[in-house]
Amino acid sequence: MPENTRPLPSTARPGASVTDADAVWAVLTGMYEAYEAGDRTRIDRALDPEATVWDSAADPLLLGKPDLDRIRDARPAAGAGPVETGLTAYDRTVDVFGDIAVLRFWLRVDFEPAADGGANSPELIRNTVILHRAGESWRIVHLHEDVRQPGPAG
Repeated sequence: MPENTRPLPSTARPGASVTDADAVWAVLTGMYEAYEAGDRTRIDRALDPEATVWDSAADPLLLGKPDLDRIRDARPAAGAGPVETGLTAYDRTVDVFGDIAVLRFWLRVDFEPAADGGANSPELIRNTVILHRAGESWRIVHLHEDVRQPGPAG
């Protein structure tokens, strides 16, 4: 597969002010901070209740909060698989078209060492997020996760 040879923009592209790009990025990074804190209510504040999600751990398109909650509730309990040690979102690219923003970025999920003490590879996920501006705030209306390097098996 050919690689993009152009430098990857890391902030606002034409149509997105730096202020808008930073606000969009803050919604995303705030959502991941809430995830790391186990704060589902704060995560949900970043999401439109009718948001659609291509979750990396589920095949069907999730249609709104009830579908998302069903997938969340079916996930293994803490300690039942590899232990995440951190999330890092990076290489953002943001476009803004009026009240719609398109954010593309990478997410790295790091894990504790394996039971035998060996290193676990991080999971690398390519993401696309569509946000809608309502007044002064942005909310995620679609999230698409695409695992490019799987993490350790559960």
